[in-house]
Amino acid sequence: MADAVKPASQEAPKIEFPCEDYPVKVMGDAGTDFQQFAIEVMERHAPGLDQTRISIKASRNGRFQSITFFITATGVEQLQSLHEDLRSNSQTKMVL
Repeated sequence: MADAVKPASQEAPKIEFPCEDYPVKVMGDAGTDFQQFAIEVMERHAPGLDQTRISIKASRNGRFQSITFFITATGVEQLQSLHEDLRSNSQTKMVL
């Protein structure tokens, strides 16, 4: 019997800060309330957010939407705070 191949341990890629064009995707309930909440959180944590680059896509049945932002990530603390604030809303389903 051949020896089993062990998968190499994979580490998360290292991000060098500041990191321009860092994508953040937020998925939640469809509606302008959720959009406005997400934009306000992003602006608070990533001043200078370019709103012309925000992409909003509805799910097939229109119940959910994903919003993609591109920010300049300044550090791990910024990204953790951003994630926590986005998750604080019950309309938020996922943050990537």
